[in-house]
Amino acid sequence: MTKRLVLISASIMLAISAAFAIIVTAPSAQAATYTSLASLKSGDLIRGQSFTAVYYYGADGFRYVFPNDKTYFTWYKNFDTVKWVSDADLTKIQIGGNVTYKPGSKMIKINSDQRVYVIAKGGLIRAIKSEAIAKTLYGTNWNKMIDDVPDGFFSNYKIGGTIDDASMFSPSAENSEAVGIDFDKALKAATVVTITDSGYSPAAITIKAGTAVRFLNSGTTKHTASDDAGDWGTGTLNPGETFSKYFKTTNYFNFHDTYGTAKGSLTIN
Repeated sequence: MTKRLVLISASIMLAISAAFAIIVTAPSAQAATYTSLASLKSGDLIRGQSFTAVYYYGADGFRYVFPNDKTYFTWYKNFDTVKWVSDADLTKIQIGGNVTYKPGSKMIKINSDQRVYVIAKGGLIRAIKSEAIAKTLYGTNWNKMIDDVPDGFFSNYKIGGTIDDASMFSPSAENSEAVGIDFDKALKAATVVTITDSGYSPAAITIKAGTAVRFLNSGTTKHTASDDAGDWGTGTLNPGETFSKYFKTTNYFNFHDTYGTAKGSLTIN
């Protein structure tokens, strides 16, 4: 299986990023309309006033990065629905990771590996055993359906088993099932813990492994949620600020407010 390799230098990558960002032009000062954080919804595309990158706003409240224009255009045809937020608000939204190619849309490879991979849900990639299989899956022009992914982005993907027969993968089925990035990345709403001047609400939380917890300071002074063992913490949260964290394995934590006497517990099943 052959395909001409294209080595992408740092300068070329910057050019690609710049071209990608220029497409979304800034509104005029008179016509500028910025969306508040409270108005953002899962699935929104967002960018800041001066930060040119476009992000996906996930169901978990994190923003997800499109590594390049090729990734973006497997999910969207244009930038018509991008919402603008203030730079200050954009920095309040934590980055959750990178968006991967839409399943079934393309095949990918990296410059240092001649194998070509199909893309399934959740960034799962599977090597194609032969050109004959690739041709069956993607047609006679299959070699034009391959994108080179820079080595630095390859870690966004998880490697699965080899496609030994065309019946083992359906590009059209994978593509139609991928109804959105939330679905593809299995993103779900975070469990919210409100920090008031009198304590945590709720003070005892039970969640499933793989769930995010968002700590929101709704008090009038500084607060934290700090693990008693010192393994994690929100850092200082000023009034109105939030901090989100994924808890991926079963565990039990006691946490406290370093600015007060509040205590809480978190059980991950």
